[in-house]
Amino acid sequence: MSVDIRHLTPNDLTLMEALLTTFGEAFNEVHTYTANRPGEGYLRRLLGGDTFIALAAVKSGEVVGGIAAYECRKFEQERSEIYIYDLAVASGHRREGIATALIEQLKKIAARRGAYVIFVHADTGIEDEPAIALYTKLGRGEDVLHFDIAVEGEGNPA
Repeated sequence: MSVDIRHLTPNDLTLMEALLTTFGEAFNEVHTYTANRPGEGYLRRLLGGDTFIALAAVKSGEVVGGIAAYECRKFEQERSEIYIYDLAVASGHRREGIATALIEQLKKIAARRGAYVIFVHADTGIEDEPAIALYTKLGRGEDVLHFDIAVEGEGNPA
């Protein structure tokens, strides 16, 4: 059965909602992705903007995977890079080439936008071994450290 990779637009709110659910289930973080969802206006602005990219893998009318990515415009040259923030495939649909198809579609979008690279972070834990194997197949790995820096201010206690 074939998979349709859809680049979501502001008119695809139902697919975006299903994608959020898919991410929550795939990452075992249902609460994070479903408890405080953004409203329709926010999602329409996000999907209609020029820095966010959402791709949904649809199979038999069901969202079975997807990518949430951001285009980061560079300042040192007139170019951009694409950051894959989330990539997931529903557990019952893994090992079907869906993640690779999603990345291949993202590569086409990146080329149209003039991006010079797509990058992604993967945790080095055992639960992320399939992701690391996928990214190793498609690209070159680098050793990096990741730090979260808290933002103080309204709504963000120190």
